Amino acid sequence: MTAPRSARTYRLGLLEGDGIGPEIVPAATRAVDAALTAAGAPAVEWVPLPLGRDAIEEHGTPSPESTLAALDELDAWLLGPHDSAAYPEPHRSRLNPSGTIRTRFGLYANIRPAKSFEGAKAMVPGTDLVIVRENTEGFYADRNTHAGTGEFMPTPDVAIAHGIITRPAVERIAHTAFQLARGRRGKLTIVHKANVLRLTTGLFRDVCREIAEQYPDVTVDDYHIDAMTVHLLRRAPEFDVIVTENMFGDILSDLTGELAGSLGIAPSINVSDRQGMAQAAHGSAPDIAGKDLANPIAMMLSSSMLLQWLGDRHQDAGLRAAAAALDAGIARTVAAGTCTSDMGGSAGTTAFAAAVAAAIADAR
Repeated sequence: MTAPRSARTYRLGLLEGDGIGPEIVPAATRAVDAALTAAGAPAVEWVPLPLGRDAIEEHGTPSPESTLAALDELDAWLLGPHDSAAYPEPHRSRLNPSGTIRTRFGLYANIRPAKSFEGAKAMVPGTDLVIVRENTEGFYADRNTHAGTGEFMPTPDVAIAHGIITRPAVERIAHTAFQLARGRRGKLTIVHKANVLRLTTGLFRDVCREIAEQYPDVTVDDYHIDAMTVHLLRRAPEFDVIVTENMFGDILSDLTGELAGSLGIAPSINVSDRQGMAQAAHGSAPDIAGKDLANPIAMMLSSSMLLQWLGDRHQDAGLRAAAAALDAGIARTVAAGTCTSDMGGSAGTTAFAAAVAAAIADAR
């Protein structure tokens, strides 16, 4: 496989995080390196940066200012999972590392595909869809205020969280979703709860419908969030691109990841118009950390998505070819029967990463 060489060397940050992060992030970089070689593209420059529990011990915070400043000088970065629930106070009660990064860099679009693999178990075979999740506001308290968490307690027995929907944010995420649908199967589904949350998610639905007028080649429908969970269980392969606010998107993407086979294969990127972050949809899985059991596919596919995003942004055919090589290498590895235990196989994290790298190299 060959492609025009990139005109530049990209600098990508590495933030391994907590739990299984130090296992799956290196597995992903190994696969990326193999894919870049297969595509005839220059190697990227990996820039390791501290984040998470180790950063607390060394810097006194899970999200050091030096790390955040360094990210602003990079083209993009890979973020491993964090285990902020296990951080000592006061860090446990503060905005977690991924939320800090999303907010600081305005990463408004969280794109989460769910696609089943040939040769692997899936609850709903044939699933191939993408959740497009608005990432800066909505019904998660840490995403809808300029400062603070967005939650407060006027009395010990009353807790309140803001849910905010604004037209500019909905327009922005709607364009992202429609453009994605236009490049896939040309179908977009709006998910809301406008029968109850009439003003907030009603605005989300209505603005998406307005934007739809600019994309007459895309077929549009919409469902309430509760009904959507049932439709996905019954007929997930019929859906293409789903756009929704952040809490609904988080719930649906966990569901669709499992429908496609496992949360271990659920990738994700968080992007703005200028910066991007690869981040698997699953958590840090501290119960299996250090045991060579973690499935690195989600982190690998997230990295592939990031290569594709960078390739599109910079019109770089080499990065696009590398993304395709990485996707194909993972698919061939799974189809050949090599996968981790959550997918019904027996390979460990390291062995699976080696198999993917070999599959990519063999296809050159």
